[in-house]
Amino acid sequence: MQRLIKQIFDFFTALLVLIVLFPFFAIIALLIKLDSKGTVFFRQERVGKGGGIFRMFKFRTMVENAENMGLGREVSAEDPRITKIGKFLRRFGIDELPQVINVVLGQMSLVGPRAALPFQFEKYTEFEKKRALVKPGITNINILKGWNALPWKKRIEWDIWYIEHWSLLLDLKILIKTPFMVLFGKGQYGKNGIVKDYE
Repeated sequence: MQRLIKQIFDFFTALLVLIVLFPFFAIIALLIKLDSKGTVFFRQERVGKGGGIFRMFKFRTMVENAENMGLGREVSAEDPRITKIGKFLRRFGIDELPQVINVVLGQMSLVGPRAALPFQFEKYTEFEKKRALVKPGITNINILKGWNALPWKKRIEWDIWYIEHWSLLLDLKILIKTPFMVLFGKGQYGKNGIVKDYE
């Protein structure tokens, strides 16, 4: 019953956010287009529940072809590839908001493990692959435990702990605390100011 409630809550909350924030999304889209050349959305293949692949939505915060420049898939706090508007969007987590589209499509949840990149998932042990037992989330328990400042192994351990101890109350706690963690920005970047894809 709790799982069904979560599914219904995810869908209708994400749909409501999408409708209410549509004018805000339109303004952001215009600013992104005015700020730099390229698409409004950055779409990237990620691993979903059961190991299936889906394309995750984010607002584009970097210059075109950024993955083939500088740090590649990794990102630093002062990364020159990040656009002016992109820096603002990243700082306050606004770039992640289009993932409500993925939630409405049933590919993601509001709360769940961070969606892994396919190359990351290929390196996982059988234990680590337990992260794919549930839908990935827009936010997750790691944001309360140290965010990107946590070593990868510890992030995965916390994700699996979340899956094994999941409850609607735990989801509610994460959803309530996430905006405050993002606002203060503690742990947004890891060691040496870099967000790593894998260690």
